[in-house]
Amino acid sequence: MEMLPENVKPFKLVKYFFLSSFIVMLLFAVSLTFIITQRSKEALLKKTESFALLLAENLNHQVFFNFVLPVTVRIGKVQLRDPEQFKVLDLIVRNTIHSFKIEKVNIYDLSNVLAYSTERSLVGKKNLGGTDFKKATQGRHTSRLLSEDVSFRIPTWGETPDRKLITTISFRVESPDYKPTGRILGVFEITQNISKDYEEIIQDQYLMVLISIGLMALLYLILLFIVKRGEMIMAKRAEGEKRLVAKLHQAERLATLGEMIASVSHEIKNPLGIIRSTAELLERKVAQHDPGNQLASVIREEADRLNRIVTEFLDFARPQVPRYAPIRIEIILEKNLTFLGPELERQGIGVEKDFSEAHSQPVAADQDLLYRAFLNIFINALQALPEGGTIGIKVRYEPRQVQVEISDTGPGLSPEALNRAFDPFYTTKEKGSGLGLPIVRNIIEAHRGQIQMMLGEKSGVLIRLTLPRERPV
Repeated sequence: MEMLPENVKPFKLVKYFFLSSFIVMLLFAVSLTFIITQRSKEALLKKTESFALLLAENLNHQVFFNFVLPVTVRIGKVQLRDPEQFKVLDLIVRNTIHSFKIEKVNIYDLSNVLAYSTERSLVGKKNLGGTDFKKATQGRHTSRLLSEDVSFRIPTWGETPDRKLITTISFRVESPDYKPTGRILGVFEITQNISKDYEEIIQDQYLMVLISIGLMALLYLILLFIVKRGEMIMAKRAEGEKRLVAKLHQAERLATLGEMIASVSHEIKNPLGIIRSTAELLERKVAQHDPGNQLASVIREEADRLNRIVTEFLDFARPQVPRYAPIRIEIILEKNLTFLGPELERQGIGVEKDFSEAHSQPVAADQDLLYRAFLNIFINALQALPEGGTIGIKVRYEPRQVQVEISDTGPGLSPEALNRAFDPFYTTKEKGSGLGLPIVRNIIEAHRGQIQMMLGEKSGVLIRLTLPRERPV
């Protein structure tokens, strides 16, 4: 199984892609906001111009029929220098534009003289109409946007430049049916202040930009969280795959080692039995002639020790296949304690049992295999308490599993020894094969259970076994 290099982080490419996509989306959203705002500004100008043209048409009607026609009939000509005529015209114009957002109305005569203005100080001035005046005298209307120049200063927060739309349109003679004829009498110039409308559009623009940035930021945080979670999941999977690969390699090594051990052990066991029986025979003969000679006894004892080691090798190499039957954990533990009773008494070791929840609760397991597993654990505990102490045994039942804890009050183990306790052939004892706990683990795992070793709450070592209560399918 191929593993990712440690320096390659999962989702790294996704992060780069997402960050670049985020920047592109943000730029697109801001650009779209400015486009929408610009279209809104254009729509505002068109609406304002349409209103100015409609107002100019109304002014044309009101001024012609209510001022020009009556004054011409009564006096013969229009003379706005006459205060009375100016007053009448001013009243008509102001009544017409009343309640509308009109800043100023100018009326030019055909010689480009400002004959009337709602701003009295401008009346009488010449040549203020410019090119717009010329177009209006030719029958064409124009509109232009006049903005306050802010090139050389920075506007304060909330301030918007003054914006005005100036519309210029012909002042014509109207027929009795209220339709303008071709004759042009002058030029209307209507000035509308649209700063407030512009300000609202700009505020909407800022709001849309902020909302776009906020949404993009929220989306970024959400996707970043998803990417982080993905990285964590991928890291956990990679770590799990590493452990799985390590277990597979270890299983392969142990399988090979087991085959070799089984083969060698069988070859050793037969001659070892001959050596032991010969040593026993020799021991009896030597005892008759030289009772003080212990050489034959030493040979027999060492043969027994080698036989135990070979047996452990075979137990480790032999596949542990449980023969399931209903058993009671506390009964197996009691058998172990009965067998070890003399040694426990000799070393002055006490036993504290907590089987309060274990009575009459059967478990599907192999009684012989669990007996051997518990025996190995108890022997380790005995070896950890050469000067006496206490062994604690606790059994707890859960709905689907049973938990057994065996602890001692010995000196405990180092962190390295705890990590390597279940490694084959690893031992902290001078005389030991290092196969006791690996055999225990093989038995427990054959039952689909788990085993853990940890330091005790106060001292010593605690071994926790977890076994399923029912036979695995």
